[in-house]
Amino acid sequence: MSSLRTLDQADVRGKRVLVRVDFNVPVENGRVTDATRIERAAPTIREIADSGGKVILLSHFGRPKGRDPKASLRPLVPAIADVLGRPVSFAPDCIGEAAMSAVNAMRTGDVLCLENTRFHPGEERNDADFVAQLAALGDIFVNDAFSASHRAHASVEGLGHKLPAYAGRSLQEEVEALRKALEHPQRPLVAIVGGAKISTKLDLLGNLLEKVDTLVIGGAMANTFLAALGKSVGKSLCEHDLVPTARDILAKARSERREIVLPVDVVVAPRLEPHAPSHVVEAQSVPGTEMIVDIGRRSIEYFCSVLARSKTLVWNGPLGAFETEPFDNGTIEVAEAAAELCGAGDLVTVAGGGDTVAALNAAGVTERFTYVSTAGGAFLEWLEGKVLPGVAILQVK
Repeated sequence: MSSLRTLDQADVRGKRVLVRVDFNVPVENGRVTDATRIERAAPTIREIADSGGKVILLSHFGRPKGRDPKASLRPLVPAIADVLGRPVSFAPDCIGEAAMSAVNAMRTGDVLCLENTRFHPGEERNDADFVAQLAALGDIFVNDAFSASHRAHASVEGLGHKLPAYAGRSLQEEVEALRKALEHPQRPLVAIVGGAKISTKLDLLGNLLEKVDTLVIGGAMANTFLAALGKSVGKSLCEHDLVPTARDILAKARSERREIVLPVDVVVAPRLEPHAPSHVVEAQSVPGTEMIVDIGRRSIEYFCSVLARSKTLVWNGPLGAFETEPFDNGTIEVAEAAAELCGAGDLVTVAGGGDTVAALNAAGVTERFTYVSTAGGAFLEWLEGKVLPGVAILQVK
């Protein structure tokens, strides 16, 4: 795969630099409750401003249908300024006279946040006229929103056809981490895939089987694989209509000499609620009146032993009902083991996806992993082997 054009090749001095960020952050009572995405974009913003560029921020926020005051980026400006440690001005639109006037008032090193790009239908349609109006505000385009790069939207992909386009530092770091893990990994390469449903991860499983040495399957999706092996899963969440698909995946793994690891013992409970009565059974001995809610002690040890003989780990999805205590135990213990191996220099660990990030945060190991992506859908599509339009437009031709 070709390399990206990055800020190393960009001359931003005196230039108007349109920077696509993803500031679709959680807000409660008008205050940002998690500034992680702002913090990740901060190095790019500071570098451009400190190099004499005029930083013009573009972002979506929520899914508004037209102009909606509740989806305005204005309340985010204090949090952006706080993270950057410098003033940030705001324009009440992202195109037109209001935006142009705000841009024209900028001096080198200034930071300006434009209003929500999704207030205009041309954003999601990647409309040529809307792209042209955005492009009129800048001289250079920088995409630092990997998490939005699976969408061919005007401010993500369209601008790359109109202006010299470069990757911001956060996007560059993310792409390099994913390429290192999936395209040029130290082997053995193991992937942990969890979550609820096979149906949402068929493309992921298919692509990973072609790349990994070992595939560890957990969460409720493991139940469908256990059923495919003829094991009773009681009243566990299970996609019985996809049992034949699970069998096909197992057969493909055998034919391509890929190892698939499934739980050998599981925690079961009569219902999924905090601290419901639970006990551990063999994976083939789930009572008909109970459901699988986590992996058991032997499975934890088994999964950890797989990590110990691997060199690279890619992780997407929890191993149990981690949002319900104490059924987060399996995910947390395996995450801690991965972090220990990473800290010792024995394992490169790359993880991503909303539930995965939440689980790693709960385990307190996020900072100890090599790279944790906050990208959600874009991270998943990359693992599925799909082309991300917002990344493709930045590649050296």
